[in-house]
Amino acid sequence: MIERKGKKRQIAGILAGLMVLTLTACGRDDGPKNLIQEENGEERIINFFSPMEKTDPDAENVARSASDLTIAMAEEKLGVTVTYKTYTAEDYQDKTYDEVTLERARNNMDDVYLLNPDVILALGEEGKLLDLSGLESAKNLREIIRTANTVDGKLVAIPQEVVAYGLFVNKDMFDQYGLALPETPEEFLHCCEVFQENGIKTPVGANRWWLETFVFAQAFADLYNGGNTEAEIAALNSGEARYSDYMRPGFEFLKELMDKGYIDAEKALVSEAIDGEGEDFLSGKTPIVMAYWGAANAETAYGKTDFEMQVIGFPSDRGQMPVMPMTGFGIGAEAEHAEDALQMMDIILSDEALQVYSETNRVISPSKNVSVECVPALKPLNDRIEEGVYVLGSNAGMKVEQWGNTCLIVRELLGGATVDECMAEFDKLQDEVLE
Repeated sequence: MIERKGKKRQIAGILAGLMVLTLTACGRDDGPKNLIQEENGEERIINFFSPMEKTDPDAENVARSASDLTIAMAEEKLGVTVTYKTYTAEDYQDKTYDEVTLERARNNMDDVYLLNPDVILALGEEGKLLDLSGLESAKNLREIIRTANTVDGKLVAIPQEVVAYGLFVNKDMFDQYGLALPETPEEFLHCCEVFQENGIKTPVGANRWWLETFVFAQAFADLYNGGNTEAEIAALNSGEARYSDYMRPGFEFLKELMDKGYIDAEKALVSEAIDGEGEDFLSGKTPIVMAYWGAANAETAYGKTDFEMQVIGFPSDRGQMPVMPMTGFGIGAEAEHAEDALQMMDIILSDEALQVYSETNRVISPSKNVSVECVPALKPLNDRIEEGVYVLGSNAGMKVEQWGNTCLIVRELLGGATVDECMAEFDKLQDEVLE
């Protein structure tokens, strides 16, 4: 049985390079041990709950993050003080960030929340989040944002960046063996075969968090790019179509990668993101890894390599496919300072603020009016996104939460479960929702 509460998601893989979010296993404690609260005597305050490890947002001589810069704009224009309340789970005895966020939002403890995809869906369905579609800044959003964060017709969350996942490849190694960068699953398997024949034992460096990206690329390539998205999602939500039918090709593909030794399943099952495979990729021992957009910018990840690196989409029948999950800021439906919070959101999500944010972090903006030149390595991935070719790794309009559940079921595959057993888990999830 898969324990779906035991999630650990890292914000490094969702809000690249901005906020360190560690979501660990469900704990035995009754309350969060690592909650940091900062209160002040200001009359107009906005309580902001997030995983940012910050105790003094006004500390002098400390560089603010890109998000802090936009919040500072709101504080100045509105004459308010944003009070940070943060939580980071430290070990497997603690509650996850998601669990603590759900508790706080359900009890109206804060005004603004940074939310992961599964929490956006849960709180949206419970009516615990305000509809943000009336914000002036919402008029400028890319359609992908509306699609991913709309629950029951309400836009309940908006991010400050669009995070894209792709394959990070050592282009020099592909050139060395005369290989074109793969477009389809068959081409990807061929590349792995050639690498292995030339002494590269494990061509794909993997970890226990991000292998679901391969699955999404194959599962939803047609759904999001075939011109029939709404009807297909409606069929899934009604039970007319089965998630397992969509997911099966991706799981069979991963199983083949494992069986042929192209992925070390045993190592991947216990490896943290980047920590597990990063060293081999940077040293030229492994030609392929998967990571998020911001990892190409950060020198602590893959922002500085001794070889030509390119970031491409995952293999699918429609070619290289970016995978894009969503987080977002949401406001509690019964927030004490709801009006101030709404005004704050309108400022930090304005084109002016998002330009500052995007230029600071060099990321894709949720606003269709804001663009930033990406590093050369990201151009292949960015080109596909600008063409409107991608799949969503999370979509609040789908009744079955995608990102977290798929991650956990992939982990079962790594641990020895069969593809049929994994598909049975998707069927069970869907049946539970339909009931």
